[in-house]
Amino acid sequence: MGDDRNSQGLPQMSDSDVMIRLLSEDLEGDKSEPEIASSIGEQMLHMDIPLLPRSVRSRIRDVCSRIEPRNVTIAGGGIGHLSAWLFDLWSNSDDYAQGGNRKPPDSFRIIEPGTRFCVIIDRLIRRYEAEGWAQSISTTWQEVFAETSSSMASNITIPQNAVNSILPMPLDLIIIDLPEEERVAAASAAFDLVSPGGLVLLLEPTVPTGDVGDFSDVVEPTPAQLKVQSFNEWIELVKRINDSDSVGFTDLTGGTLVALLKGI
Repeated sequence: MGDDRNSQGLPQMSDSDVMIRLLSEDLEGDKSEPEIASSIGEQMLHMDIPLLPRSVRSRIRDVCSRIEPRNVTIAGGGIGHLSAWLFDLWSNSDDYAQGGNRKPPDSFRIIEPGTRFCVIIDRLIRRYEAEGWAQSISTTWQEVFAETSSSMASNITIPQNAVNSILPMPLDLIIIDLPEEERVAAASAAFDLVSPGGLVLLLEPTVPTGDVGDFSDVVEPTPAQLKVQSFNEWIELVKRINDSDSVGFTDLTGGTLVALLKGI
């Protein structure tokens, strides 16, 4: 990696230019859904599991095709749908051998609290022969964040790559694929964990609509009111990060992909 690139492999340029390049569509890349991912998507439909919009999955793959993350985490592995898109990208060793930038990361941790889902993810890892660099973690993102944060705080005087934590450090890329009600808190925690130059990707929460009534200190908020609270917290998070770091948005069919990039 030359001197004109940061730890992600992105050239040095203005924040806005970085975001435009980072989130743009890969016009030369493969547009088709990987065969294994397509099969997993069919299973999810039969199981009534919500799917991340295809446009978002494809654009996340585009982003990952142009950066060089060393340590990657997905918060919310499900049964491996999004992971299969990334395995298909990173397992293409021939492309890397020919000078491409699709070298697998040093570590890829897929966090999924469902034990049975982790069994499915483990089969996916073996299918891509990725046992040397990929692993499922059967616990919640909140528990992983708490344990990793504790390890970092306990070892603040030693280099990040020497910290003994559940997630290999330094963390270059965290992708949030959790239900909407968990997404804002997860993104805030993820941004605290990523290293300088690190990236957090997630689907923006939907904008609340309609009258949700008055909030009360003595009555539990309704689901609609909780959604308003969560979206207000999202706006505050974006403002906070944008003040000192970088935030990028790209509107896609099915939602808006957001990139939170920590400054170097």
